[in-house]
Amino acid sequence: MEHFRQRVSVAGAAPCLVHPRRAGREHDSRDMVRAFAAATFSASLALGLTACTTIAPREELTPSDAPVTSSVAPEDAGQPSAGVYERVNADTTMVGVISHPAFEGFGRFLFPTGGGPPAADLTLRDVGYLLPYHSDIRVDTTVDVINSLMGSVERGETVFYDIYTDEQKAADPSKEDTGLFFLAGEEDAPFAIVSAGGGFSYVGSIHESLPHALELSRRGYNAFALQYRTGGAQVASEDLAAAISFVFRNADELGVSTDHYSLWGGSAGARMAAYLGSYGPSAYGGDDLPRPGTVVMQYTGHTDYTEQDPPTYAVVGEDDGIASPRTMRARIDALDAAGVDTQFHVYPDLGHGFGLGLGTSAEGWVDDAVAFWEQHQEP
Repeated sequence: MEHFRQRVSVAGAAPCLVHPRRAGREHDSRDMVRAFAAATFSASLALGLTACTTIAPREELTPSDAPVTSSVAPEDAGQPSAGVYERVNADTTMVGVISHPAFEGFGRFLFPTGGGPPAADLTLRDVGYLLPYHSDIRVDTTVDVINSLMGSVERGETVFYDIYTDEQKAADPSKEDTGLFFLAGEEDAPFAIVSAGGGFSYVGSIHESLPHALELSRRGYNAFALQYRTGGAQVASEDLAAAISFVFRNADELGVSTDHYSLWGGSAGARMAAYLGSYGPSAYGGDDLPRPGTVVMQYTGHTDYTEQDPPTYAVVGEDDGIASPRTMRARIDALDAAGVDTQFHVYPDLGHGFGLGLGTSAEGWVDDAVAFWEQHQEP
């Protein structure tokens, strides 16, 4: 895992770290994660290590015109008929989910596995051990996401797409670690792409993008959860640009509208959404496409902006020790001063990485964010 030794350019930038090993089931996973994250974050700041760097658009990159096809096309994947798969529960092992035939070829992206597969006895109750920057991890949400994806596969729906061609992946093997989960909504409804955080050292999709995408799809929107490369904001933003380009190129096949699309993200993922909101896909190697109609950001110390940024909705917990609420407010105030429409919410008694925020003071924030997005879909 690459670390970047340089000054911290924004308040609360998240450091890189090695995933914690499981220390025993007698500790609640959320307590363990909070303690681990607090200790490693303080130590990393003392060392000056961070992977959340300020980056500039790479205007020299040119998008590929080659079409990208699904890695699990329905006509080729031999998808089973409805009712074949037994549903998972809290005691299902993570390795069992990863190797499940419903998720062949992409199961490893359901959980952070960059450091190798989880221990064989870790169950869905233990997901928090793999998410040191996240909190309020709910096993019922994890189970719901996996069973929902499984149901889609049973119905013959494609739930994962490659965003790069075989030729692109052969030229750069790191692009093998990318793709898009798709949770379909209503035909021709707008789409959203959600990018999870993880300090650019892991991708916490099971807690911070797949649940969001599922909630959006249940509201009728077509939602994608991005699996991107770790190692820094630059390559991650390039992958987001490639994902947007893929959706635009394949909008008819996917059954999505490209009007007023939105980008959502938490922590590191929020930085990515903000960069693409500010500079557009072409600045990061994607096609020459419109910027998103709305950006939705959770808890990030991101400070960069332009006066042409799209409408921005932002949330953070008042006790966040990684993404300073003060830093987020300063950016929102700057956008307001530039004439950009914004909403900003700070939730009491809440720290970093709360995801959907179910059972916390932030519960319901997704409803408010969707309403904000819908407000800006109006002509």
